[in-house]
Amino acid sequence: MEALAARLSHLDPDVEGAIRVVMFYDTLMRRRVDLPALARATAGLAECVAGIRLHSTGRTLRMAPDGREAAPASTPPSISLAITLDDEEIGTVWLEREGAPVALDEAVLDRLAIAVATVVERYGPARTTMADPALVELVISSASDDAARNRALRLLGFPADAPIRVVAVRSGLPLEKVGSLICPGRPVKAASLSDVGIILATAVDAERFPEDVRAGIGEAECPHRSWQDARTALRFTTARRPVIHHGELGALALLARIPEEDSRANVDVVAISELAADPEDLRTLDAYCATGSVRQAADSLHLHHSSVARRLTQIGRCLGIDLTDPLGLTRARLALTAWRLLGD
Repeated sequence: MEALAARLSHLDPDVEGAIRVVMFYDTLMRRRVDLPALARATAGLAECVAGIRLHSTGRTLRMAPDGREAAPASTPPSISLAITLDDEEIGTVWLEREGAPVALDEAVLDRLAIAVATVVERYGPARTTMADPALVELVISSASDDAARNRALRLLGFPADAPIRVVAVRSGLPLEKVGSLICPGRPVKAASLSDVGIILATAVDAERFPEDVRAGIGEAECPHRSWQDARTALRFTTARRPVIHHGELGALALLARIPEEDSRANVDVVAISELAADPEDLRTLDAYCATGSVRQAADSLHLHHSSVARRLTQIGRCLGIDLTDPLGLTRARLALTAWRLLGD
């Protein structure tokens, strides 16, 4: 307590009053109050309008001393302070007092900013931050026990009961930017491990991924299983389908379990490898496998359908596959997918 008094003495000569402020907010946090309750309690304590604003949502709370929402501001903030979380500024708190700040205003805002950061960390939303890779690895590792994984999630700022979805990403963009786009207004953390970026989030909007980003999205189940699924889905991504949910793969996910040597030895995969020497042939086959229609493939390639038909006939001869036959088309699709999974 003596150390605390020494720290607070520069805020106000009345150290006892400053300590009472600390105890006031400690009591609020033990009761696990939300942001509106914090703003309301602060306004009552300071006997003036108190405000909270979070950058991630743009939401502003302003409470009057009577416990109601304050009327539109006519008095500018008399004192304000940044809210920080994980060394990142996530918002602002302030008091609207007529005239100069009074003795304990700094102490009140200091504790309010700490309390708001605690609530945001516990319940969200917070902006994306680059997380400690060691904590992320604890979350996604199959070797972690539940206690270690849950502790790591708490340290990362996720609510204890929130389902966690893992995303495996390859992108030239900063991971924190990708995370903030795909999970706006909710807890989201990012880290890089080896050659793959990892995003942990409570929800993912797949439509918000930027261009030129490849991403595999795992299911919202056990984080280490979600990570495995996310990496598998990432392997299936293409320029045509840069973002894939693992659940969308269905039986195709079984192809990822085939030993690499078996795939390389398969006659159809070998034929695709040779075909890949000509990028135009590969693009044509990819378009046809994706659409199953010569005309639709021609539209996607911006070519006349007769030109695509002639090219597909030649490609079929090279592969030794009748691409007009349903079984042949299935063979080509599987071979093309297996070849991509090799990553050559």
